[in-house]
Amino acid sequence: MKKVYLDNASTTAMRPEVIQEMTKIMLEDYGNPSSTHSFGRNGKTILELSRKSIAKHLNCTAQEIIFTSGGTEADNWILRSSVEDLKVERIITSKIEHHAVLHTVWALQDEYKIQVDYVNVNADGSLDLTHLSSLLADEKKTLVSLMHVNNETGTVLDLDRVSLICKQYNALFHSDTVQSVGKTEIDLQKTPVDFILASAHKFHGPKGIGFAFIRKNSGLQPLLFGGEQEKGLRAGTEAVHQIAGMAKALSISYEKLDEERAYISSIKNYLIEQLEIHFPDFRINGKKDDFYNIINIILPFSSDKTSMLLFSLDMKGIAVSRGSACQSGSIKPSHVLNEMLSETDLKLPNLRISFSHYNTKEDIDRLIESLKTI
Repeated sequence: MKKVYLDNASTTAMRPEVIQEMTKIMLEDYGNPSSTHSFGRNGKTILELSRKSIAKHLNCTAQEIIFTSGGTEADNWILRSSVEDLKVERIITSKIEHHAVLHTVWALQDEYKIQVDYVNVNADGSLDLTHLSSLLADEKKTLVSLMHVNNETGTVLDLDRVSLICKQYNALFHSDTVQSVGKTEIDLQKTPVDFILASAHKFHGPKGIGFAFIRKNSGLQPLLFGGEQEKGLRAGTEAVHQIAGMAKALSISYEKLDEERAYISSIKNYLIEQLEIHFPDFRINGKKDDFYNIINIILPFSSDKTSMLLFSLDMKGIAVSRGSACQSGSIKPSHVLNEMLSETDLKLPNLRISFSHYNTKEDIDRLIESLKTI
């Protein structure tokens, strides 16, 4: 029986065109892009064409794109350098951020005794932006770090509005955009955010590669030291095949964005319709119209089903999750849902279901039928 993959917020299947692109480069263009001979020059050309392609899709300059190993490295780099080099005295964030942000902020708080303030979280998972403005009224040098699309609930932050609030109070703004790059439009000329980032494996590219957008003249300094790669900001030989695969994946994602977004939205809506028919007491954590490829639900099952729910679905060939894959080994409730739900609701079975263009209505039917047997 065909397996059903509904965990695309954790990672996505690579597009065949991306695999082909990477395979060609690994076979033919394996030179070190820092070498001056023809093998190296070929690698350097691929590297810079990939950088330009990514920059074009985000409407920024190629010089503002720095390649990293992924989102976690980029978050750590931006937050740490902001404190160490930009002399940020305070970070404003929320308690529903990815742990790549939260754990880094806590480490910096311990090391540098910086002030950390948290924006209030509403019951639907959105952030209280009036509270953000009131926090920013304090004139300390501040970095605001708030994610664009929440990886557990799909709640969307108004990136334009928060960017303007931060500019109004002369605060730097960093947004973890791992769940949104490649899945929605971001115009960095229109949106004055200072730092964003991406991981290729979230938009059907390879794992282990990503990038950070660092706005020109930010003053950020390197986290890793060694060679002069990436304009001296990120040492280490660039993985040309992965970077080219990421650029290819991003290009295809944006070329097909309207078509795939409409299709994925129809799959999500079909799931909601089927849940309403078969489990009318189910609830959505967040809002029905949150980000189009993620939905987080509470099921009207007894709490004793919680611990075995994912295992039972996996035995039926269906992959979903209860939250971030980065904490899937934890028995603690999700830190995101902990800010949104009552203690009673936290004990009930919840699922994060996340879609891609590879999913079908038949996948949803399989999920519903499997839940009915549980």
